[in-house]
Amino acid sequence: MKHGYLIKIQSQVATFIVQKILFDNEGLEYVCASAERFTALGRGFGNMLAYLAVKHSPRLFKRIIRCYLRLSDDPRRGGDALRRWLPRMLTDGTFSTYLHDDPTTRAWLQQLLEKVGVIRVPGFGRELDYLMNNLRI
Repeated sequence: MKHGYLIKIQSQVATFIVQKILFDNEGLEYVCASAERFTALGRGFGNMLAYLAVKHSPRLFKRIIRCYLRLSDDPRRGGDALRRWLPRMLTDGTFSTYLHDDPTTRAWLQQLLEKVGVIRVPGFGRELDYLMNNLRI
């Protein structure tokens, strides 16, 4: 078994577990009750996105976007704190191939960006802007 494949499987399983925790109201409350837990989770997702920028895994990308969207439901940390921790690569076109092929994930990302009030920086993510504006589901 190749090392990269093992990392991919471990990341998918870990993200699946975190997703299940976040989709329980008590789990979301627990994660968001502490700035340290929230920050650690944000860093972990950021690291996984950096990995996904190199290694292709649409399923893992979809789970991470879904987790970010669920975190945005928390009234304390879902807005400003999450906006500060969202990786720029979510808006700069890095994942445009994922979004082009998956209208559900594209809709979730658009919803996330709108919920937390992320404004895309002009000059970045033109391809993402095109996808978001012209390939609506």
